[in-house]
Parts: sequence; C-alpha cells; structure tokens
Amino acid sequence: MVFGEQAAALEADGRRIAKLNLGEPDFGSPPAVRAAMREVMDGRPLPYTPAAGLRPLREAIAGFYRRRHDVTVDPGRIIVTSGASAALLLVLAATIDPGDEVVVADPSYPCNRQLVATFGGRVVSVTTTPDSLYQLDVAAVAGARSNRTRAVMVATPSNPTGTSIPFDELCAICDGARRRGEWRIVDEIYLNLSDPTPEGAPARTILSADPDAIVINSFSKYFGMTGWRLGWCVLPTELVAAAERLATNYFLCASAPTQQAALACFTSESLALCEERRIELVERRGIVLDGLARMGLAVPVLPDGAFYVYFDVTSTGLDSWRFCQRALREASVALTPGRDFGLAGADRHVRLSYAASRDQLRDGLARLASFVAGVRAE
Repeated sequence: MVFGEQAAALEADGRRIAKLNLGEPDFGSPPAVRAAMREVMDGRPLPYTPAAGLRPLREAIAGFYRRRHDVTVDPGRIIVTSGASAALLLVLAATIDPGDEVVVADPSYPCNRQLVATFGGRVVSVTTTPDSLYQLDVAAVAGARSNRTRAVMVATPSNPTGTSIPFDELCAICDGARRRGEWRIVDEIYLNLSDPTPEGAPARTILSADPDAIVINSFSKYFGMTGWRLGWCVLPTELVAAAERLATNYFLCASAPTQQAALACFTSESLALCEERRIELVERRGIVLDGLARMGLAVPVLPDGAFYVYFDVTSTGLDSWRFCQRALREASVALTPGRDFGLAGADRHVRLSYAASRDQLRDGLARLASFVAGVRAE
C-alpha cells in the first residue's frame, strides 16, 4: 500500500507509472455482467438477500464446480460473501479460538495472518524454499505441528509466488490434517487461472479429493470483478449454520445487485471469454519471464497459476525494499517488495504482477531494464 500511495502521488504530479504492483486484471468484468448490473440498477427495490447469498447464485456456483471440475457441491454448503476476505473472516471466526495455532507458508498473503490474529489465533509461519515451490509440503507441516494446531491454511496457486502445490502433495497435506482433526483451509482464489493438467483438464479443486475441506474463492480474479467485492466459501455441513449466523451479525448479506449481476458470470459466453483471458495471461507471463531473463533477474520458481512472478534482485546489490523504492522513483515502475509477504527471503524478492496490459508490461520492463543496467553500473 505504501508503494501504491507513492505511485498515485507521482501520477498526480504528471508522471506516467507502469503499475506492475497491482493484483488486478485490466480486463474488467465480462460484458454480460456489466449489462446485468445496469439492468438491475433501474430503480427497482433491492432488499437484503439471505445472509448466505441468493439461492440462484449459490446454485450457479455449484453448477460451475460440476461443469468445470466434475465435483458435486451442495449449494447449501456455499456462502456468498463480500469478497474472499469476508469469506475467510467467517471461516476463521467459526473455527479459531484464542491460542489455536494455524500453519501457513512463508511467504504468503499477509492479510490472512492478520485475520488469524484477530480471533486470538497464533500463526505458525513455515519457511519455504524454491525446492518446495515456495509452498507447504507434508514434511514442513509435520514439523510445524503442535498439540495446539487447529488448522492448516494453504493457497494454491499462491500470492505472491504464482506457484501451486502439486495436487498429490496437497491431498497428502489435507489427509494428514483431517486424520488429526484439523481444519483444512484452502485458498483457491487463483485456481481457475491455473495452467491445465498435463492431460489438458482444468486444475483440480481440493474438493475432488477432500470434500470436507474449507475452500475460499472469489469473483475478483478469474471473473475480473475486483472492485465488485464478491466471493464465496464452501464449508463442511457442520459449519454452515454457524457461518450463516456470523454472516448475519457481521454483514447482513453481500451486495444484492452485485449478486444478481454475478449470475451472468456463468453464461457460456462469459465463461468462454474468461478462458480467453486466462490464455492471454499466460502469454503475458511469457513476456515478463523473457524480459526478466534478459535483465539477468532470476525467477527461482516459474509461476503456473496466479498472475505473479516472484523474482530475486540479489544480483543488483539492492535489497527488495530499496529496489522497489528506486524503481518507482527513477524508472516510474511500481512493484511490491517481498517484505509484504513474510520473512523468508523477503529482502531478496520482489513481486511483479502481469495482470497489466501487454503495452504496460512491455513499457515497464523496458524502463526496468534501463534501471537495472544503471544500478549495476554504479
């Protein structure tokens, strides 16, 4: 957020900033969704929806799991929320008591750790390495457990690294947690942007192997609806009633018109467009990886899902914070330092988002190349 504010201030002064720091697709929502929102905002009454969300939307989400992932999910287990952050808030409120421990990877999305702390939980951060794809594995989770472990939280694909846990490893992690009576909280926000399996099928949801896992997802990334603030969670049956009561007290419900408009995400036209955009993001990934390689900036693990590249700036002689500060000030390129995401390798790594347009990516990479050459010449 610091670098976002600095970038905005520079823009206000007339500087053109290449924004490679934002995890926000430049496409926006599908046209059918925008049209549906215009239609529903015609002055009709927009009363509260049920706390768990509109039943037709929950059924549409369940249908998406069935068609895309060949998984049957009872719509009654789906809670629609004001973004994935609200979904995670509900999940942690329902599962974590003071003193409970939650195992997470380092690096990982920082807000998740803050939400655990909100309910008195203790985050057990596990240092990851390129060998584990910057992800948890069975051995790492086993080494982090104690008799206070209440949940294992994973994100696959991950923010900030863009990497995924191999599905067999993910299943083994969840199986071990299940046998110990621990919650499995799986962030699949970027799942539908993942590369297909070697057989060409969509990346698998953990629900296909662990139907009682807690899954967090969102309309923000695959459907391009970041500012619309709409997400969902899939819960084991035993948590649904508690989550509905919590949702009523925390939020009443997610935005009624946004929920109604989101139904248009699941038309054949919208889904085909979202797949075209996923493929476009793969092309943008190639542009970024090629550009960083030309600069001699190492990418220890290639991303395969979320639209991020986590690259190493050690060769420049700068730590990641100074690298990002100077890149913004001297090259007008906004990036995100590793400090946001944990401690492991934080001073060496920088996150670049390739959710920006091709033109902005090429422009930003060209400026970054000149900046890196200048730093090395100092």
